[in-house]
Amino acid sequence: MRSNKLYEHPLFKIRNEHLSKDESVSLAYKRARLVVQTYRLTATDVEHCSPKFWSLVTDPICSLDIAMATILAGHINLTIGTLTRHLRRRPDLLPLVDRLLRFDTVGIYLLTERGHGLDAFNIETTATKTRDGFILNTPREEATKFMSTATPVSGIPKIALVNAKLIVDGQDRGARFFIVPICNEYEMCRGVISIRLPTRSGTNPLDYSITEFDNVLLPLTAIVASDVTDLALPKRPLEAWWDEVWRVSLGTMAVPAPWINALKATAFIGGRYSMHRTIVGKKSNIPIISFRTQQWPVLNATAVAMVMENWYIRLIKFAMADNTDPRVRHALSVIVKTTICRHFQRCAPEMAERCGAQGTFEHNYMAKIENDGKGVIIAEGDILTICIRLFSELLLERYTIPMPSPTSSILAQHVWGLIEENRELLRSVGDHRGESFDSLILPQSQSVIEAIGHAMAYTSARDANLPRPILDIYECSVIRQDPAWYSETVGLNRKAQRLQEDAAITAALPKLDTYLDALHIADYVSAPIVSDASWKAYAASLPRYTGNATADIQRFQDAHAFL
Repeated sequence: MRSNKLYEHPLFKIRNEHLSKDESVSLAYKRARLVVQTYRLTATDVEHCSPKFWSLVTDPICSLDIAMATILAGHINLTIGTLTRHLRRRPDLLPLVDRLLRFDTVGIYLLTERGHGLDAFNIETTATKTRDGFILNTPREEATKFMSTATPVSGIPKIALVNAKLIVDGQDRGARFFIVPICNEYEMCRGVISIRLPTRSGTNPLDYSITEFDNVLLPLTAIVASDVTDLALPKRPLEAWWDEVWRVSLGTMAVPAPWINALKATAFIGGRYSMHRTIVGKKSNIPIISFRTQQWPVLNATAVAMVMENWYIRLIKFAMADNTDPRVRHALSVIVKTTICRHFQRCAPEMAERCGAQGTFEHNYMAKIENDGKGVIIAEGDILTICIRLFSELLLERYTIPMPSPTSSILAQHVWGLIEENRELLRSVGDHRGESFDSLILPQSQSVIEAIGHAMAYTSARDANLPRPILDIYECSVIRQDPAWYSETVGLNRKAQRLQEDAAITAALPKLDTYLDALHIADYVSAPIVSDASWKAYAASLPRYTGNATADIQRFQDAHAFL
């Protein structure tokens, strides 16, 4: 259990559904500052992703307010993280980093552009070298920085790391980051224009915007580099660009963390609701958890949450080891993000649906967190796109990743079977740059990357001695994603799959209460439907309308006759 007890702080007792959009945005920044000041990370913690860094990333408090978690991800990992590795040769950056570490200044990361999306290598924003510094410009609308939080509504000064093409003597010297003041507490800085975007549907609002630059003057020290005088064109521009955005791959590993806790919260809310919500039976009221159609989504979400949490903690330790190949670290980031996020996208809506009308309301968490989850799919790299790149590299055997033996489990057998199937297909089409590779192999990228994650997660959970019923339910959950393969290849036909699932649920159900407690998420859950008492208390706090109007019965009757 966490010792900081942030969930008890008054800022986390405020219910967002009672606030206006701007009030909710302001609250997200206040909460972000509280988290930053609670953890007191150092520049070294951020640069080397220390256990303290990961403790913040995995704190369940981040799943309570995804707007806050988004602020923290850009501020800590991307902005501070990018600056930290230059501090030894750039002591002039220390005062800025210190302000960022105290959250006296908010850091934002402006990489992608409206007209380019994930093709960020081909951005158009320019930073033209002058005798005294640089001039930052947005040449056309398509080059505006998209979905940043570059507005002054937080009431806190903001600076951005802006990725722009360095232009020296008319020559493009490659994309670099530049430190750009965005706003003070009240207004935008000269030459920086922010266009506020509407709120993303059904989410905790944030001040997302489109940002453009009109002849913004920057000093020579604005360039993010250890040597500000080295403005040479890199010998390998693409490799140099990947080195510039090095924190993105770490972000790919970090951004799924709140969704593990969101899965835990979803399972807990749905489980507790299902235990106390009843329907009228012939002899007595029957809890809806008595029905198989309710038991599966509750137990599935519970098992997935337990397995994902165990795997994520172990994977971080391996990925962050000093001897881990950076390519392997990035591959593991892609695998863990893909696996966790797709599990969440299956479990959350199913669990919310089984809570009926209650599951659709913002105050019961599940509907809002499902919508918030759509944002993480594209954060730090769109899932499908990063899977395509990784799958291609694995098929071409450019490097290897640690995977369970095909004999270790049926899920490992599945992934090895898929990989071999696609390698045979690659041998038959020959050219990995051809149309056949694009049309036959690449569409399978995400499902194979997910399968790798499933096998890894299952092995980790088994090695950690998670309860056998939890392992069995997780296995059944994965089999559901590709039932034909298991029927065709290992002889587990549809009937056998249903019987296996039935046996797993039967074994797990008597221990459901214990499993829900083991999620250690109760303190972070504020959904009123977790108990009858909490629902009644919440309902009593809502606006109540009464009056003394007298109905004109004749008028209503006349209106009815007219219709």
